[in-house]
Amino acid sequence: MKTLLQGAFNRKIRTAEEIAAAVGAFPREKRVVMCHGTFDIVHPGHIRHLLYARDKGDVLVVSVTADEHILKANYRPHVPEALRAMNLAALEMVDFVVVDRNATPIENIRVIRPDFFVKGFEYGSGPLPPKTQEEKDTIESYGGEIIFTPGDVVFSSSAIIENRLPNIAVEKLALLMSVENVTFADLRAALDAMAGRKVHVVGDTIVDTLTHTELIGANGKTPTFSVRYAGKTDFVGGAGIVAKHLRAANAEVTFSTVLGDDALKDFVLNDLAKAGVTVNAVIDRTRPTTNKNAFVADGHRMLKVDTLDNRSISDRIVAQLSDSIGRSAQDAIVFSDFRHGIFNRGTIPALIEAIPAGTFRVGDSQVASRWGNILDFKNFDLITPNEKEARFALADQDSVVRPLGSTLYREAGCKVLMLKLGARGMMTFRGEVERPSDQAQFFVLDSFVDVVRDAVGTGDALLAYATLALKVTGNSVIASILGAVAAAVECEYDGNIPVSPDAVRAKLASIESRTEL
Repeated sequence: MKTLLQGAFNRKIRTAEEIAAAVGAFPREKRVVMCHGTFDIVHPGHIRHLLYARDKGDVLVVSVTADEHILKANYRPHVPEALRAMNLAALEMVDFVVVDRNATPIENIRVIRPDFFVKGFEYGSGPLPPKTQEEKDTIESYGGEIIFTPGDVVFSSSAIIENRLPNIAVEKLALLMSVENVTFADLRAALDAMAGRKVHVVGDTIVDTLTHTELIGANGKTPTFSVRYAGKTDFVGGAGIVAKHLRAANAEVTFSTVLGDDALKDFVLNDLAKAGVTVNAVIDRTRPTTNKNAFVADGHRMLKVDTLDNRSISDRIVAQLSDSIGRSAQDAIVFSDFRHGIFNRGTIPALIEAIPAGTFRVGDSQVASRWGNILDFKNFDLITPNEKEARFALADQDSVVRPLGSTLYREAGCKVLMLKLGARGMMTFRGEVERPSDQAQFFVLDSFVDVVRDAVGTGDALLAYATLALKVTGNSVIASILGAVAAAVECEYDGNIPVSPDAVRAKLASIESRTEL
């Protein structure tokens, strides 16, 4: 893998202008043949197509659609453009590869002026599609010719990917790190630099309860299950577990929240104190501490009973929280919104206004069972919605993920957007301030999970480590990688257990060993 990423085939990957200079002006002595496509997975159909094209001339140029113009399916491309280009450059029959930054190959055809432009059989088997007709007109305008391959072999990258998603997470990571000049030493240094950073978490506390039972049977007269109580276990969740993840990462954490005056309040305060989190709890005697109780029988969750009050907090409590936000010494503030009273359209402006100038601002709005909107946190340094939350915020059920994320990024006015895609990993969007002009506005990281034990809490771990890493490095690539690795570690735990830097380092070491193969 190192040989590939160190540029063994990079000499073949050129710009259209460089290729035009290398092959000479049309007409020329050597015939130049050009193909264009996505080439997400190079399959036997592609090989036959390229062999046919190469046989028609002396020089074969392959044009690859850039990532930002691939809209034909969700979560595509699976293989990033630089790796797709290298896959093609590795083929002996291919002389040059160009990543096309335009929506169509027309401009590159005009620059390179190939003798032949080869299209697949399906494009010429009937009336020409408008885009193909435009390509034909452009080729013929200077004396070139369009050729269609025979239709004896047709394969689909989409069909291959949808049948079994290729696992190239490590290859994609190694390529991203190479392009962005990020090393594993940089990742480890960022982990070290997190220690002692002051982070203020503001948000809804949830106590997650598992009530364990054993199934006895069912009532003969009504559809009622009968179970035997076997005990229960309580966990601090919601914004509380975000605070615990940050503390586990060696940050100094203050947590401002609202609790009821009940036994669960005492459990929360004791649990967070043991974790080393400084808690600023406003006690509201008019509401209970939010509790979500799942009843489990023989490993299956049968029923969940929520005890909560989703009314907005009072003006008095808003003032108390605002005062806490304004007075707290902090490098970063995290608004962790579960819509259980603290955050709503009436309270959010006042809470944001209380943030001291220059504080690194992070927003996370979860809409699993409520109606939060990540766009309530505009102009933040980092937001971390999942795909469902992004679609809800934009009222968009139709767009594929990449343009969906780009639209949300623009609407939110944030510096970095990490769009969580569940088992498919994440897609990060960033602005011109951070990236040089030759680097992409977005990049993708696949999941690094080896064995899934419990996916609950992966987003919390990602949020914690990405926040700290982005704060200490200002580098969205480093932050995204460490966030993704922390999420993978969490997914391999049974239960939402705070992730330690040592666990992240161990995971990084495992991944690094695979990049050296």
